[in-house]
Amino acid sequence: MLSNFNKNILLTALFVVVLSGLLVIPTMANEELKGELLIFHAGSLTVPVDNLKTAFNDIYPDVEIKSEASGSRAIARQVAELGKPADILMSADYVVIDNLLIPDHADWNAIFAVNSMVIMYTDQSKYADEINEDNWYEILVRNGVQYGHSEPDMDPCGYRSVLLFQLAENYYQKEGLNQALLDNCPQKNIRPKSVELIALLETGALDYAFEYESVAMQHQAMDSRFKYVKLPEAINLSSLEYIDEYARTTIELSGAEPGETITTKGEPIVYSLTMPFNDENRDNAIAFLQFMLDPDQGLKILQESGQPIHEVEAVSGKENIPEELADLIK
Repeated sequence: MLSNFNKNILLTALFVVVLSGLLVIPTMANEELKGELLIFHAGSLTVPVDNLKTAFNDIYPDVEIKSEASGSRAIARQVAELGKPADILMSADYVVIDNLLIPDHADWNAIFAVNSMVIMYTDQSKYADEINEDNWYEILVRNGVQYGHSEPDMDPCGYRSVLLFQLAENYYQKEGLNQALLDNCPQKNIRPKSVELIALLETGALDYAFEYESVAMQHQAMDSRFKYVKLPEAINLSSLEYIDEYARTTIELSGAEPGETITTKGEPIVYSLTMPFNDENRDNAIAFLQFMLDPDQGLKILQESGQPIHEVEAVSGKENIPEELADLIK
């Protein structure tokens, strides 16, 4: 038989077990996320984001993720000027968040990925069997060749294409090359989002398009007709080694206020993200970013989707990063 002392120990232990169980139940219930999650992202992130959404919904099937892809400046303006709600915003250029959203619509900004500029084409493009990194600019300005890029005021890929033209003139030492590349690209070949150009490549309406390497890789993996020309690091905006050379190029873009302009200089291509002010789906946004920024989960999915990643690091507002994400953002 148990002594009174042992009975007391047993009763105490049972009480602790029962109490612990009661405490665990509501915690587990809080982890069952439901509702919506609104994500605005750069068009070049469409494939990686779709893969992230699928993997996240395997864990949280009751979260309805609504995503919208467009040029990074365009999605930032939807938040800043049109008041559209967004729980997470991912930009293909980190300065977009700093220039258009902070401090009125967001208060932190963290980089997570990188990229480089390439020239995408198909095996049916004019002079497809000739083009390479040494002669691409000669091919593009030939009679009958159609090439395009995205709209600089809406999409970072667009203004990076124009900055690349400036870099190319210096790199290849061809005076007037920048203006020739601008003049030979008609307005009809300039589209709001760079990914829209891919449909024009498929139909043959375009022979060549300036795109991010990640986008070219993703589409080549799905369709072997797609090809791309890798460009020298000195002009493809991918390398920190050439940061000073990139910075010698500039373009005037519209600012945060109507009639305002900002001067954007060439920089290495760095993607960033933030959480615009919108508390309605905060828990879902935090959970998604915890998943996305985990090296063994979301960051791995980004890499497997053809999107080169960067060490996750705050570039502004580090003190405002939610504490739930603090361990994931340097």
